[in-house]
This record gives sequence, C-alpha cells and structure tokens, in this order.
Amino acid sequence: MSFKELASQGAPIRLWADPATVEDVALDQLRNVAALPWVTGLAVMPDVHYGIGATVGSVIAMRGAVSPAAVGVDIGCGMTAQATSLTAEDLPDDLSRLRSAIEKAIPVGKAQHSRSVDVDHLKTGFRGWHDFWSEFDDLARPVKNLKGKAMQQLGTLGGGNHFIEVCLGDDGRVWLMLHSGSRNIGNRLAQHHIEQAKRLPHNADLPDPNLAVFISDTPTMEAYRRDLYWAQDYARRNRAVMMALLREIIRKTFAKVSFDTEISCHHNYVAEETHDGEDLLVTRKGAIHAGAGQLGIIPGSMGASSFIVRGLGNGAAFDSASHGAGRRMSRTRARKEFTAADLVQQTTGVECRKDAGVVDEIPAAYKDIDEVIAAQTDLVQVVARLKQVVCVKG
Repeated sequence: MSFKELASQGAPIRLWADPATVEDVALDQLRNVAALPWVTGLAVMPDVHYGIGATVGSVIAMRGAVSPAAVGVDIGCGMTAQATSLTAEDLPDDLSRLRSAIEKAIPVGKAQHSRSVDVDHLKTGFRGWHDFWSEFDDLARPVKNLKGKAMQQLGTLGGGNHFIEVCLGDDGRVWLMLHSGSRNIGNRLAQHHIEQAKRLPHNADLPDPNLAVFISDTPTMEAYRRDLYWAQDYARRNRAVMMALLREIIRKTFAKVSFDTEISCHHNYVAEETHDGEDLLVTRKGAIHAGAGQLGIIPGSMGASSFIVRGLGNGAAFDSASHGAGRRMSRTRARKEFTAADLVQQTTGVECRKDAGVVDEIPAAYKDIDEVIAAQTDLVQVVARLKQVVCVKG
C-alpha cells in the first residue's frame, strides 16, 4: 500500500496504516509531534501504537533539533540476525538443551555477567574497544559510577520484548536472531537528558512535556548527542557480543557450522541524514532505516514469523520501514486477558518460556506481522521469512 495523509496543523504526516486502526491517543501524539516548529515531516509505520511523547512506529525528521523522549529510554535498541550453514535436519528433536546453553551463556532479565566479557578474544567484528571505553569518562555526570555495571552488562539481553532466537527459514536454513539495546546505561543516560530538556525555557509551552527538545549549537544539545551516539554504539556492540557468544554455543553443538555476515539495525535512534537536499536529524522511534538495497530485520512476536527485508529507499518515508509487529494491547491488558495456558497454546512448537512471567509477550498482544509486512510493500522487499524454534526471554 502507499501512504495516507493524516490531517495536520503542522508538518506533513504520512501514514502507512489505516487511520481507523490507530488509537485516538496515538493520533493525537502524531499531530502534537507534527506541530513542533522544528519538525519537517513525519512518517508513520504500520506497526504504530501509543508511546511516551511520540508514538512507537514513527520517523520524525527535525531541522536543528531532537527530542530525547521521542528517541526513548532504550537508546539504540535494535536487531541482529545471521544465517548459518545448518538446516532443519541438523537440529535435534529436543531443543531444550540448546535453549539452556543459551540462557547459561547470556544473562537475561536483570542479570549480568559476573565479570566483563573478554572482547579482545571474542570474534565480535568490532575494534576500538579501548577507545570506546575511554569515552565513558566524558558521559554525563550522573552515570560516572556505572562503568563497572555497563561493562558487566555488555553481552546481556535484558527483559521485556527483548529475545534471542534460533529460527528456520522457509528453505529450512537455520538463522540466529536477537533483539536488545543499551541496557541500564542507555536508560540512565536517556532519563537524565529527558529531564534536562524539560527544564529548558523554549519547551515551557509544549502540549506534552515529553516532546521537549534540544536545539542545535547549544551546550545541552552537544552533551546529549555525545551521550546518545555513545549509547547507540554500546547497543550495537552489546548485540555483537551476544551474537558472538551465541555462535560459540552453536559451534560447540555443531562442529562444522559456518556463518554468513551479520545483519544489524537499530530501531530506536537518531541519525544525521540528508533528505530533499536538507540536512536533518531523523529520529526513528520503532522504525528501521530502509535505504535502497539495505538489509533489515522486522521481527514478529515470540510465536509468529519474522522477516529479513531489503529496503526500497522510499523518500516519502525518509527511507524507513517498521521495526516489528507492534503491540495491539498494553502489557497490563495482556496480563488481564491471557493466561499461561493461552501462552502454551500460542507458542506451540517453540522451545521457550511458557509461564505467567512472560504472558504480556503473548503473540495475541501483538499485531498480525503478515498484515504489517503487507502494508509496506513500497518500503521493503521480503528476502527471507523466518519462524523461531527456540526463543529465549528474560
């Protein structure tokens, strides 16, 4: 489908979804964002739903400004996926041992490594670790005492909708996939800067305090961008370390396995980009960059398909696409409506947690991923369809 124009008193709002299916509170958020004087355009993905300040599933192009709450508290959250040489026939009938090995090697939930991972001997594909950690000393003062924690959380999953999966493609090929972000350090940096932005005089009369922005060429903006880009780098490195640990597990189980190149993409982040000849700060809050030919990942829920996609470079969407299925109900509502028995039924065939602690992640709490993909055929082309057989959650 092509986009629909949403009525706006501000910048253009282009919507890749039926407005009738979007909550009124989310539509109000979109109009509030479009009305900000720095916003030049807003592209709304088919997985759109209500968020804090700005909707999840939106791409916000700003001229000389950025809203830290629109970026969100999980700075740099995103996906990494990697195809293997294994096929379905190589996997054992009982996948519980594989799941246990993953959970033993990669801390989940609030857990962290007992000591920082030896990244110098782990094949992550990343260099410059010394320089990366030396930049920690330049971050905002409130996180100065968190370096040790940040180092021990590097290579950990977290909770909520974050996951590690072993998947099968339609062709039977085995894929590895994971979803995580910048952990506690990214959250603490985000919270600090959100509060800083709210105190600035130019944000006093906003319709929602969570739309507070930093403006270019100011000390507060420079401080935020420094911390933001560091946290985005941390998130990408975090996923790379987890994927390296995951590969080690697979190698121990399957001696002759080989791996394709990793595919990695942020979906909560800011990028400096040029669109229609104008230099802009583009915030993707629950959206991926989908430039022409660029590979990306759009996951479903823990019982649904996920997709490897190739971007089509649609300028109307600021070269973007959705970041997943998107929630159709809140976690609180999901816990009220569904039981662990429902989760068991909806995750048939998946080796995963099936207890009350993850009922809020039940597939029925999410939109239909096939409908989400069908709504953005002008944004991405499907390269591979994946279905999980192992899913690890915190």
